[in-house]
Amino acid sequence: MPKIREYRVAVPSTAIEELHQKLALSKFPEDSEGGDSWAQGTPSADIRRIAQYWQKEFKWATFEERLNKLPHFETTISLDGFDPIQLHFLHQKSASPDAIPLLFVHGWPGGFFEVTKILPMLTAEKNGEPGPEFHIVAPSLPNFGFSSGISKRGFGLRQYTDACHKLMLSLGYERYAAQGGDWGLYITTSIGNLYPESILALHLNFVIALPPPLTQSPLGFVRFLTTHIMNWYTPREQAGLKASQEYQDNGSAYLQIMRTRPQTIGTMLADSPVALLAWIYEKLVAWTDDYPWTDQEVCEWVSLYWFSRAGPAASVNIYYEMFQGDWKAEPGRGLPKAKLGFSYFPKEIAATPRMWNRRLGHVVFEKEHGKGGHFAAWEQPGALVHDLQEMFNPNGPAFHAFRPA
Repeated sequence: MPKIREYRVAVPSTAIEELHQKLALSKFPEDSEGGDSWAQGTPSADIRRIAQYWQKEFKWATFEERLNKLPHFETTISLDGFDPIQLHFLHQKSASPDAIPLLFVHGWPGGFFEVTKILPMLTAEKNGEPGPEFHIVAPSLPNFGFSSGISKRGFGLRQYTDACHKLMLSLGYERYAAQGGDWGLYITTSIGNLYPESILALHLNFVIALPPPLTQSPLGFVRFLTTHIMNWYTPREQAGLKASQEYQDNGSAYLQIMRTRPQTIGTMLADSPVALLAWIYEKLVAWTDDYPWTDQEVCEWVSLYWFSRAGPAASVNIYYEMFQGDWKAEPGRGLPKAKLGFSYFPKEIAATPRMWNRRLGHVVFEKEHGKGGHFAAWEQPGALVHDLQEMFNPNGPAFHAFRPA
């Protein structure tokens, strides 16, 4: 059994000084006419303002002190064909002996830090009230946060899947649930497909599926074709399809760059904190539902990439490797046997109709929300927690996967 070690965040003062020097020497372009509208990307004036805040007002030491109040750990994970990985994670245990282990899997440009708003709500004692409690495990994926970087090619979906699953086993959680968005969608459903004896229920706040193919589901294909031709989608489904098309047409250039040329963009992000800021800040704004980002919050998110163990360029590799090999990240990649729950937020970057989504497996819970976007745990923590509690409470549809009647 791998040894679990306490972990303490400790960024050297020399690294902080270097960041300040780079920020002080940064050059900014002038916005073109109408350049403050976001139509051509992040306005230069916004990046200039936040970069100055990052250099002159943001205090990493204060943020680091807050981080170290969280329950940080690390362990060594061994995967076939790769050097051992130092995997960083948060592990907040509930006092309840009946608490459900819950794996929280982040994506890009997020990280383990996204879980911090929902962490106290999911692990707090209910004082006799009915409702589920959870043991929360939130890893920094390899190449992210304070986990190891992977320099060897071929570290894709299968390896991310095995790393997360082995982490849960190393903590003694042989049966557990998971929650995911962004890359967490693909990683958690992959765990459910490969290790159905362990992952018993999945909750997703980012759901992408394909329509039923004629060869596998003739009746389903006919229903899809009829619905599509007659446009019998609900208003929310129509909005989701429109958002998906808009994302493909005008919002997916970052994905194509990182998917095909990770070294090129990685070189820029590794050298320039302003490039990293612009690259991430655009998504923080574009992918949320008018969330009121403060300069402090933005600097915290971006600093976790700049000061990551593997460096800010490492996280880009996930976009290249996830689409390589035999086990690619694809919608509907292996149907998990676990009970599935979906939370739908209106400003998600892409969304597919409910009929398509229900083909992903045994769907037992769905909830529509009136506000929120891609980073549900950060934007709408109360709504996400409520959904998890509803899905897993003693009268909920997923509870008996862990406590058979």
